[in-house]
Amino acid sequence: MSDDIMICERLRAVRAEIAQARARRTHVPVEAPVELIAVTKNHPVEAMRTAIDSGVMNIGENRIQEALDKAETLEREAKWHLIGHLQTNKAKHAVRQFDLIHSVDSEHLAAEIDKAAEKFGKVQNILVQVNLAREASKSGVYREDLDPLLRAVSGLPHLRLQGFMCIAPNYDNEEKCRPLFREMYELFQEAKEKEPPKADIRYLSMGMTHDYTVAVEEGANLVRVGTAIFGARQYHT
Repeated sequence: MSDDIMICERLRAVRAEIAQARARRTHVPVEAPVELIAVTKNHPVEAMRTAIDSGVMNIGENRIQEALDKAETLEREAKWHLIGHLQTNKAKHAVRQFDLIHSVDSEHLAAEIDKAAEKFGKVQNILVQVNLAREASKSGVYREDLDPLLRAVSGLPHLRLQGFMCIAPNYDNEEKCRPLFREMYELFQEAKEKEPPKADIRYLSMGMTHDYTVAVEEGANLVRVGTAIFGARQYHT
């Protein structure tokens, strides 16, 4: 079976699992849509083209330079998502390439993105990354520091808050992620209820290949899936 056919088959399987997970929702509206982000880190442009030609609208990248290099030869339209950690000194490059930045986790970073967006004459859509599990190895703002960050973001004219992103611990049993995902959904709903005037809180980005079905059941409407679509990452030296 060719790589193109395998990617198409895997995409169909992922979409089917997302639909089934939506149908199993209990405290989240079943009809609420879920968007799939195909995570293309360390995968070639050819694989990206196949995914986009098969209906993928959202591309997720962890590294800015990799995204910039791929964008030069992709020859396809897609919405670009930055899902990896963003260093403040690379904010201008992120603003230039990405439609939605998922990983804003500090006032300093938010200010740098705002400054870059002003220079590009755009309003940059962002998500705030929340580290509910308080994992030292992961980025994200802790729950007790979230409100001050949201207030700071609301005062920056070239940022538009569109929701939140979280990454669950990589448990052996994905069911262990459920309480964290449910807490994140509650936080998302609370933020929507007191939404600042210029915000547009619509996205809850959570769930990856190993836990996206649980995330969808618990309210995710953006899921970040790579390996289940493209297979194991292809690392190059």
